[in-house]
Formats: sequence, structure tokens, C-alpha cells
Amino acid sequence: DPGNTGYISSGKFRSLLESHSSKLDPHKREVLLALADSHTDGQICYQDFVNLMSNKRSNSFRQAILQGNRRLCSKALLEEKGLNLSQRLIRHVAYETLPREIDRKWYYDSYTCCPPPWFMITITLLEARTRMGKGRSASAQPGRGDVAFFLYNGVSLDQFVLQVTHPRYLQNALVYHPQLRAQAWRYLTYIFMHAGIEHLGLNVVLQLLVGVPLEMVHGATRIGLVYVAGVVAGSLAVSVADMTAPVVGSSGGVYALVSAHLANIVMNWSGMKCQFKLLRMGVALICMSMEFGRAVWLRFHPSAYPPCPHPSFVAHLGGVAVGITLGVVVLRNYEQRLQDQSLWWIFVAMYTIFVLFAVFWNIFAYTLLDLKLPPPP
Repeated sequence: DPGNTGYISSGKFRSLLESHSSKLDPHKREVLLALADSHTDGQICYQDFVNLMSNKRSNSFRQAILQGNRRLCSKALLEEKGLNLSQRLIRHVAYETLPREIDRKWYYDSYTCCPPPWFMITITLLEARTRMGKGRSASAQPGRGDVAFFLYNGVSLDQFVLQVTHPRYLQNALVYHPQLRAQAWRYLTYIFMHAGIEHLGLNVVLQLLVGVPLEMVHGATRIGLVYVAGVVAGSLAVSVADMTAPVVGSSGGVYALVSAHLANIVMNWSGMKCQFKLLRMGVALICMSMEFGRAVWLRFHPSAYPPCPHPSFVAHLGGVAVGITLGVVVLRNYEQRLQDQSLWWIFVAMYTIFVLFAVFWNIFAYTLLDLKLPPPP
């Protein structure tokens, strides 16, 4: 660019690409050629080139992709041979979560595993640790290992499943209880307590199988946003729709992620190339339905600590509602910034209105309805 205009001709750009093609990753070369083909005015912007080489999508290139004016090698990423284990894993994640071949190749080329999917792994370890360490009876001694805590709790209560039915279960400071709803931390910390090992096990499996690949593609910020929004919506939905029941478990956040992922697959069905997608969707829906059915059954099962009922199932529905609205928008576009999407702001406004309504409901509705709440644990 001897004239320092910030542009060079498409022809010059293409010839430079060809002369240096051996030094470029083939996927990045395809993307740069797509950039050259997208400019009908015959000029390439230097900033667009910098954005692409630094793995940032520019508005002009995004528009070129959306309009279909791109150059893309006919060979799919899935057909490439000679990949090592980590490369095959990244390719698998790309086909699991992204509907367009250009996005899959871009992700495969740019993903560096730095940072790793720390959010889902951390939250899962915290849940497992809290379930094992905090879910013990009041007489348990501190300072033992996590597995020892869980085994001690199971032996002392004489049950390893459905431990929520034990009368001392609700005495934990992390569980959401309607009589203690003024303690705001409970609207979040209830995710660290589960009804039993069967409840914890299914949530952990779903978080790792669905949450980790999604975080590898979309990052901890987006996935953490969907997860936390589902958790908060779950506890607030219970406080509005099932006012006398406590809440435990991370199902609100898990169901938000899973339902957003499944909805994204359905909306981009033809583009999704994950193997056995219909079968796997069916298995996921069956597992979610079975867990939801267990929660419904437990809610109406005779309580072990009357007059307080067993934990509510409404948190599952709150998570699903977040997933198919806010979550779908977050996962829909791999490269587009959230602040550029009008639908994103609509769902954020709807979610904010719901949260404000639920907060005021928790402040005033219990008194106005003269509702008799179970005593605090």
C-alpha cells in the first residue's frame, strides 16, 4: 500500500496470497480468498485483513458470508485425514455445535484451547464437591475427603438415593426455602444441593456432554450467561408458581443449556452434520423427560418434613423457557456479537421484566395472599 490509503487491489491481494500460500493454513487461506471475492469494488481493506488474521470477524466479511458471496473449498472438514487426537476432538466439537461449513473451518483453524472450558468444569466440580461435602448430616466431622463425606452421609442416613427425603436435608444454608427467600444468595446457591446421587449424576452428565462443547465454541461468557440466567429464572419461577416449595439442584441451568442446544439444532437442521442427530435428540429428550418426571413425582410424594413439601419441579420449566428464548439467540450466531442482534435485546428486556416482577412478587405477594408458609428448617 505505497499510497497509504488503507486499501490494495483484489488482484494484488490474490497474487500475494498465491505466492505465500505454502505458509498459510489451508482453512485461513480459504477465508482470505473469500474476503477477496467478496469485494466487488476490487479493493481489499487493510483492517479487514488484520481482523481475519487475528481471528476477528469484520462486518464486511460477515455480510459476505451471509450473502453467500464466498469462495469455499468443496472438501468438507470432516473428510480431512491424518489428524491427531486433539484435532479430531476440535473437529467433532465443530460438527456438534455449528451449522455452517465456513464456521466449522474457521473454528477449527482458530481454536487454541486457551482459555479451556473452565466454567462448566468448575461449576460441575463445585456441585459434586458441595453435594459430597455439604450434604452430610449435622454430626459429620470436617476434614475428610469428598468421597468419604458422601459415603458417611449415605451410611448415616441409611440411603444413597433420594436423600432429599431425609428430615435434616433442608437445614443446609444453600437450599432455597420460601420462608428464607430474603436471603438472596439462596436463589443461586441451591444449584449446589441435589436430591440424591441420581439427580446429581444426570445433571453432571448433561453439563459435561453438552455444556463443555458449547463453551469450547461460544466461550465462558456466553455459556455462563445462559446457565446463570436459567438458574435464576428457575428459583424465581418456583417462588411465583410454586410458592410453598423449596428448590434444589442445577436443573434450571442445565435445562437452559440443553434446550438452547436442541432448539439450535432444530432451527438449523439441514446444516447440522453431527452423527445420528435424530437419535441423539430423542435420547436427550427422553433423559430430560425422565428426570422431569422424577421431579414431579417427588414434589407430590408425601413429605418427610411436613408441612414443607419436597423440592419443586418448576425450576426445570424456568430453565427451558430461558433456553428456547435467550439461549437460542446466544448460540445462534458463532461470529456475531450479541450487542448487534436486535432479538437479543428483546429477550434481555423480557427476562429483566420477569426478574423485576418476581422480585416484587416475593416482596409483596406472600403478605397480600396471606399464604401460610412452612416453618424454616
